[in-house]
Amino acid sequence: MRKIILLLLLVTACALNAVSQSGRRVSNPRPTQPPPMQTSEDPEPEARPLIMPAVLSFLPESFRGRKIKGIDSGSFSLADFSGKVVVINLWASWCGPCRREVPEYERVRKAYADREVEFIGLTTEDPRSSADRVNQFLRDVKFGFRLGWADRDTARTLMNGKSGIPQTMVIDGDGRIVDQWTGYAPGHSGEKLKRTIDHALETGQ
Repeated sequence: MRKIILLLLLVTACALNAVSQSGRRVSNPRPTQPPPMQTSEDPEPEARPLIMPAVLSFLPESFRGRKIKGIDSGSFSLADFSGKVVVINLWASWCGPCRREVPEYERVRKAYADREVEFIGLTTEDPRSSADRVNQFLRDVKFGFRLGWADRDTARTLMNGKSGIPQTMVIDGDGRIVDQWTGYAPGHSGEKLKRTIDHALETGQ
């Protein structure tokens, strides 16, 4: 009898323990993740775009009056040719495409010899260190343009936000930039120059 009572008490205790455990909710908390660390491979914050100067469509009178040192001697300014169409070619003695472009441009210059067109070739080199190379270049290519040295400020203004040489600019008689382009296209640059000069002459009449 005593064994039966002890057995019933044991069964009852187990049942009560099971009931008390069934009400618990066991939850495993999610492990917290540390915030991501920035590494050297992470992209840098986006940089603000640089503010570029506005592209010129007209050469101001103050710039046209600036003196340009001639390669041979003397000086001149773009204002000396007011009322004419002015072709400006930026070049350098070390520039291979410049050397190949000159013969095409020379044919154009000769074709407009009796028109109101002035052809100017400006080298972007430093006369203090490059005079010998420039003079040798001119002996080799027979460049018949009016020739001068473009100092840093003059070259930067005439490049007009563009980079690279050769570079060509055509200006009408009122100082408006009719067209400007960079580079040399064999067999095409001369024709492009002629079309642009004709357009400048027509609009200036």
